[in-house]
Amino acid sequence: MSVPIRGSSVLPARRSPLTLHTADGLELVGELALPIDRDPVATLICLHPLPTHGGMMDSHVIRKASYRLPALAGIAVLRFNTRGSGSAHGTSEGSFDEAVGERFDVAAAVERAEFDELPDVWLLGWSFGTDLVIKYGLERSVTGAVLLSPPLRFSTDDDLDAWAADGRPLVALVPELDDYLRPEEAKRRFTRVPQAEVVGVEGAKHLWVGDTERVLDEVVDRVVPGTGPLARTWSGPMETASSAMYADRTTAASGAEPS
Repeated sequence: MSVPIRGSSVLPARRSPLTLHTADGLELVGELALPIDRDPVATLICLHPLPTHGGMMDSHVIRKASYRLPALAGIAVLRFNTRGSGSAHGTSEGSFDEAVGERFDVAAAVERAEFDELPDVWLLGWSFGTDLVIKYGLERSVTGAVLLSPPLRFSTDDDLDAWAADGRPLVALVPELDDYLRPEEAKRRFTRVPQAEVVGVEGAKHLWVGDTERVLDEVVDRVVPGTGPLARTWSGPMETASSAMYADRTTAASGAEPS
């Protein structure tokens, strides 16, 4: 019997806590989720929103990517707390460095994916995480990147020009009602990157509350074409996460568990 996949649904996966070691000597808290009964077909490294505003590896879109994508799409999901960021999984060493020292955090995550021989590595950045992707994501083993709600706050035109020169795929999902950068302005800013695909998402807001399914469908469509749209129901074993344990501080004020 199939049941609906809800915000707190945790589908089967091989989940392992991990520690990332940065080149400047910090230990970062993370988790790797793998398909339970097969090798992964692709990999997502997730970079979360601004930690000074509650962003963390358990921010709802990233958490639900880990909960769903190994089972529904065969995708490995590596998520972690950047320096100074904390969640139910623990707090990473160091302190927030305004997208400077975080370059080592990105490199450590990519290095771990390489060490574990994870296939077809894509970066998934959300808000502040998109700046880290744009600034530091052109690592040798990275296939491409998907950006959620890019504010282009810490990124520069030089960073965008580097992606243009490199040619790797760059997809930006931009909420119609974003607080920082809306679709028309995003299209203008990303003209510097000829291969960039800017997708305006009607009715969506910066935090993607209620829009997780749309987001994950778009991500999977780029990372593993032909896999989506993702199933909305599940007939196998399924756990339920504690909403109290994994509450996303960036959306807690809404009083609702995002979809």
